[in-house]
Amino acid sequence: MRIKYNAPTTLTFAFVCALVLLLSQTVLPGLTKGLFMVPGKEGFTAKDPLDWLRLFTHVIGHADWNHLISNLAFILLIGPILEVNYGSASLLAMMAITALVTGVMNVLLFQTALLGASGIVFMMILLASFTNFNKGEIPLTFILILGLYLGREILNSFKSNDISEFAHIVGGFCGSLFGFFRPSRR
Repeated sequence: MRIKYNAPTTLTFAFVCALVLLLSQTVLPGLTKGLFMVPGKEGFTAKDPLDWLRLFTHVIGHADWNHLISNLAFILLIGPILEVNYGSASLLAMMAITALVTGVMNVLLFQTALLGASGIVFMMILLASFTNFNKGEIPLTFILILGLYLGREILNSFKSNDISEFAHIVGGFCGSLFGFFRPSRR
């Protein structure tokens, strides 16, 4: 038996996130804030190329190991299934689009910075609920996941915390659109 790199997009993303956090907590303490945190609307500078890059890279940076592990638990569970159904390149494109949309929405609507892959997690959760359905159908799993996950995020958005429920909702919205309009390869 041998170990297989079975989900290249998912695994590479996970390893890059872990490496960035390790480097940020050891030899490069400003790394996460410098390259992997999209600023809020007051901090975004359209003339700064790094701010444009951060619209994509904020999903790679994490505040601490607990934050990273919470996101990777879902990503490593759901990502390989999505890679089989949609292909590695398509999943990477969906992740990039979700990162961009959550980053742009944060810059347009919020004062606070955005950091982490939870928008990607919610995109994957909603997208996974579309497996095994035919065109013209709405999967019951989608309706239930929509109610459970996004319903909870909408309720939690009224609480004071340091979690971007809005990024979760936007990520879930992206996953829903991808599920409806991007049929799986199977």
